[in-house]
Amino acid sequence: MKKLRWQILVVAVTLVIVALLLLSQQPVSVITLPEAAPGGIYTEALIGSMGRLNPMLDWNNSADRDVDRLIFSGLVKFDSRGLPQPDLADSWGVSADGKVYNFSLRKNARWHDGQPVTSDDVLYTIEVIKSAGSLFPQDVKDLWSQIEIKRLDDTTFQFTLPEPFSPFLDYVTFGILPKHLLESVPADQLPTAEFNLQPVGTGPYKFDRLLVSGGQITGVVLTANQDYYIGAPFIEQVVFRYFPNSASALDAYRQGEVLGISQLTQDVLESALQEPGLSVYTSRLPQMGLIFLNLNNPTVGFLQDAQVRRALMLGVNRNVIVSHILNGQAIIADSPILPGSWAYYDEIEKFPYDPEAAIQILNKEGYVFTAGSDVRSKDGQSLAFTLVHPDDAIHTQIAQAIQSDWSLIGVQLNLQAVSYDSLVNDFLTTRGYEAALADLNVSRTPDPDPYLFWHQAEATGGQNYSQWDNRTASEFLETARTAADFSERARLYRNFQVVFAKDLPSLPLYYPVYSYGVDSQVQGVQVAPLYDVSDRLALINEWYLVTRRTLEEQTPVAPAATP
Repeated sequence: MKKLRWQILVVAVTLVIVALLLLSQQPVSVITLPEAAPGGIYTEALIGSMGRLNPMLDWNNSADRDVDRLIFSGLVKFDSRGLPQPDLADSWGVSADGKVYNFSLRKNARWHDGQPVTSDDVLYTIEVIKSAGSLFPQDVKDLWSQIEIKRLDDTTFQFTLPEPFSPFLDYVTFGILPKHLLESVPADQLPTAEFNLQPVGTGPYKFDRLLVSGGQITGVVLTANQDYYIGAPFIEQVVFRYFPNSASALDAYRQGEVLGISQLTQDVLESALQEPGLSVYTSRLPQMGLIFLNLNNPTVGFLQDAQVRRALMLGVNRNVIVSHILNGQAIIADSPILPGSWAYYDEIEKFPYDPEAAIQILNKEGYVFTAGSDVRSKDGQSLAFTLVHPDDAIHTQIAQAIQSDWSLIGVQLNLQAVSYDSLVNDFLTTRGYEAALADLNVSRTPDPDPYLFWHQAEATGGQNYSQWDNRTASEFLETARTAADFSERARLYRNFQVVFAKDLPSLPLYYPVYSYGVDSQVQGVQVAPLYDVSDRLALINEWYLVTRRTLEEQTPVAPAATP
């Protein structure tokens, strides 16, 4: 009997242990997760009108570039930080001396008509770029005319530069054209070729058809390229519809005619932000508003004093310019290199609005008020000079704000409004100015190389409009232009930015931003710094409208024990 009781006890204890183990196990639940799936139609209101769908001819038409961005591909593309990434070329190599570039095309790259992409297409496109029929700038044509081009085989080719040039990859982003479809068209007849209305490319979307109403082209329909070498995009069809301005585009969105608006200008931005279903994306443009100071004009010799320039910088209320005049559509600028770039130095010296500090600097430099004058002077020369500025409303307001700010620190600024063309051709190019309010545009050049605007060699006849003559800064720019290693170039550009902030050859004001809208039902949209406005579509192959549910097992975490 005792032996039986012992066995019963063992069984009971075992059952209790098993029960405790079972209770300690958390139940496994199955949940469904949304996942991007193919399908859907995305319609965007495109501001502008169609010209010709050909990357050789879209240089001056941003609406064409937006469409071409989806139809055509370049050898290389750039990420949001301005670093080169593979596109049609899956790899490339550079010789030790930095002059020879070998490229290899993707083996699975196909034209939309099914033909393989070859080295011949690349070489043909470069010849078109150099021709009189292309709309590429002359400096780009000149560069390619100096490069030796060699076909190695069907998918590899070689470029030999006359000298090392690290920003060279900026020049291989052009859209490649199909030689087999265009070689019979003379270069001077390319602008009128039928191809421009029925393009064939290699990008994520294929040309489908034009939308025409009343004899006018009102839109373009594109369909997903199922053979795209990176993988077919999720959205099945992209439709661009042309509108004259942002206001009419916003009306179309409100009517449910479109899901996106390519640009939201200041006049409609506030209304767009109030639309509950519209997600507004804002990104930095590849531009900088600044005041060029002529450092080689004897009539304003005081501008050669770095301390006077520092006082002028501290005396500008850039917060007011950005928030009130530009309605928040800009970022305060401190560097000649764009923020977001791999070369931007975030620790560069900043210049907050500090009129008291500006006054102290001018006092220390000997610029004081004389009896009966509200303008500072030294040795008989008054701190008075003329600022030429574009004659549009925004630049005029900015110039007036700067004039008011500087009057508070005893500097007299006279304003001269001229057309933008006159500003560039009659004042900056000739160096016939004292100070100039202008916009520095570096569109389509993701490489941060600021050589053209600040190197000594560009002071005469180049674009170093301030005529800044700083040997240390120039050496940094020279070396960075030939160095192949990005970390070494980043170090050199960091040093350059430190020197720039110390010397302030010109006064950075702001980086403009670009706003566009996409309906919230479109998923996967990402914002990145723009090197061209078409960059907002750089990752469109990752956008999606349709989702499917996937199953995933999940074990809930037991609640923590409470003391």
